[in-house]
Amino acid sequence: MTQRRIRAVFMRGGTSRCLFFHEEDLPHDGPARDQILLRALGSPDPNGRQLDGLGGGISSLSKACIIAPATHRDADVDYTFAQVEVRVPVVDYKANCGNCSSAVGPFAIDEGLVKATDGEARIRIFNTNTRKLIIAHVPVQDGETVVEGDFALAGVPGLGARIALDFLDPGGAGTGRLLPSGTSRDVVGGVEATMVDATNPVVFVRAKDLGLTGTEKPEAIDADRPLSARLEAIRVEAAERMGIPGSASVPKVAMVARPTPFAALDGTTYDAADADVVARVISMGNCHRAFALTAAMCLAVAARVEGSVVHECTASAEGDVRLGHPSGILPIAAAVTARDGRPWAERVTVYRTARRLMEGFVRVP
Repeated sequence: MTQRRIRAVFMRGGTSRCLFFHEEDLPHDGPARDQILLRALGSPDPNGRQLDGLGGGISSLSKACIIAPATHRDADVDYTFAQVEVRVPVVDYKANCGNCSSAVGPFAIDEGLVKATDGEARIRIFNTNTRKLIIAHVPVQDGETVVEGDFALAGVPGLGARIALDFLDPGGAGTGRLLPSGTSRDVVGGVEATMVDATNPVVFVRAKDLGLTGTEKPEAIDADRPLSARLEAIRVEAAERMGIPGSASVPKVAMVARPTPFAALDGTTYDAADADVVARVISMGNCHRAFALTAAMCLAVAARVEGSVVHECTASAEGDVRLGHPSGILPIAAAVTARDGRPWAERVTVYRTARRLMEGFVRVP
């Protein structure tokens, strides 16, 4: 055959799409594996379309997940996340994807990697990127993952079955410390910022310090070249100071603001009272249409860290953090306490939906 066939499943997890592979069907980690992921998703594509693959031309639609038998004693499966760049031949493994994480449990159940009885299955996932455990609560009927339900996820049309994800001890996922600089506030790129590492490293800045309201449309932010250059400069400086230079995917940059009325991309309008904080996040050089989930979880943790710019902008210190983002409102529950006199993130809980879209073989030249 002129093309290699590799077993794969195409899935939607939250507001992302991703190609799922069994680790045993791929080469060991390295250039040979990266080349397969690049060709399968259609990268590199200088036109930004990923026309010759299954990617969608933006970072949230250019992802892969590799699943293997568990190596962690408290897990059911291992999960490695790969962020595939669109325009250049780079595969980044330095971070996890919260949205893709929501599809790991359903994949493991439907592929027969774990046994699940009807009701709610509790799948223990070890993410190899961050060396952290995730507990997925997945509805099951007749031995298969339930897809239909009454849960609405902002950014995804229609309704689906709710999947709860508990990210345990999420602090220090990329740097080893919840507050990589040791403080809750620094000056980065000439503006006050808070650098937090929970599920993924993020640098938070006030939207108003960049001349923004925090409710701008993603396309307007992407079209502002001077702003994009300034945000990238902040991201690069923060990466150096967090001890994680060289990655295009982390840290992400988030701009936060006090609650204010805004309109979502689907035209739905929200009052200031509907949210606790509004924000926009930059990932892989683009403003996400639906807030990147790991960044949202990090934001919820940062909102509970006194002295952070996120805490300053958050209206309520109780209950879920209701995040206003381009696709609507996202509630996130973050439990932050103190350990040895420092903030400690116990867990973050979010809710997603997921669906298997296609199964079979991906073809790679």
